[in-house]
Amino acid sequence: MERPEQASETIVVRDLSAKDFEAVIALDARILGRRREEYFRVKLQESQSQTGIKVSLAAERGGLFCGFLLARVYYGEFGTLEPVAVLDTLGVHPGFRGQGVGAALQRQLHTNLAGLGVSVLRTEVSWDDQHLLGFFHRQGFRPAARFCLDLDLGKPAPERGEPR
Repeated sequence: MERPEQASETIVVRDLSAKDFEAVIALDARILGRRREEYFRVKLQESQSQTGIKVSLAAERGGLFCGFLLARVYYGEFGTLEPVAVLDTLGVHPGFRGQGVGAALQRQLHTNLAGLGVSVLRTEVSWDDQHLLGFFHRQGFRPAARFCLDLDLGKPAPERGEPR
């Protein structure tokens, strides 16, 4: 996919559909350098089959697929009483970065979530991904008051009461 010559073309944001499966995989592979077909097969199937609440989006400019986001809405998970949305994956074609594609996807997601009465959006970002951290910072994200915890299942469990 080549970058269109006219940067003034409107960004069209629409619901992500099953027909976008290959475009999502190809774009993600271009960004990461490897294909994650099974990951997206599961995520897209979830986004298409969840009780009618579809919040995943696609972006096009000049008729070209140039970005997507996968998100979900949870009601009461992680000990919260209010609904929370989780942004799983965001991808913007490198040739379209800096042209407002990611921001357009975020704006539409915010609008859709507000319509559902969801006031919190969460995501996780690698500490080393300064580009993505910068984008999320510009979008208004801030560090959460929660800790994300990992457990290395390859290590033996500590004895009860002992720190790892």
